[in-house]
Amino acid sequence: MIIPKTREEIELMRESALIVSKTLGMLAKEIKPGVTTMQLDKMAEEFIREQGAVPGFLGLYDCPSTLLCSTNEAVVHGLPTNVPLKEGDVVAVDCGALKNEFYGDHAYTFEIGEVAPEVKKLLQITKESLYVGIREFKIGNRVGDVGYAIQNYCEAEGYGVVRELVGHGLGKKMHEDPEMPNYGRRGRGKKFIEGMVVAIEPMINLGTHRIKQLEDGWTIVTLDGKPSAHFEHDVALVDGKPEILSTFGYIYEALGIVSDEEDEFRQKTLVL
Repeated sequence: MIIPKTREEIELMRESALIVSKTLGMLAKEIKPGVTTMQLDKMAEEFIREQGAVPGFLGLYDCPSTLLCSTNEAVVHGLPTNVPLKEGDVVAVDCGALKNEFYGDHAYTFEIGEVAPEVKKLLQITKESLYVGIREFKIGNRVGDVGYAIQNYCEAEGYGVVRELVGHGLGKKMHEDPEMPNYGRRGRGKKFIEGMVVAIEPMINLGTHRIKQLEDGWTIVTLDGKPSAHFEHDVALVDGKPEILSTFGYIYEALGIVSDEEDEFRQKTLVL
């Protein structure tokens, strides 16, 4: 059952989402060759607690870490390790925070130095597909409309769209109804309603869409060993239209990137 949120609850969720956004922005300054994802994990936990929140992933489903860091062929759910990141890697950092009883949850795939052109394009298309999907999150549409839009956009570039892992509703629980696949058929699935909040998160592979889980019971990797990308935003349905609660703005500020990609999904300008 979809649980709609009041305007007041949506603002509380925005606060949680922006704590995650600030955490990813802080990490953006630290992600470089030689740094380990275990080091990033410790930084993130300290930072989230300093914001008066608690890590959303730590302990959830027995998760042992604050971050899930998925490098290169890892799609999602990568556990932090002591292996240093190196030039040419990509790492998807997924993070959650819990404050005022509501969760924030979003992700960004970072480039480590100079990455191969085909990998850079994968990241670009995957991030673009996130906004393609968000545009379909509106009154009158259904879950399948978002999935179809993302799938169509990415498969047109020859990429594999992961089937087994999906976005989700968000609220007082990390995972609520509805599931939000990155594939689907127009006009199918649950109907969107005012006040609902979802995490939309394309997980797109350079090669096959097929995946497998490693023996650690967490890390999901591509079956062919080719790189994967993952981007995620928290989005509320406000006045029948998508309103992004999270932002990549803190990341862009840290990396010196200028972007207006989120502007169409905000009713008022976000001041960083």
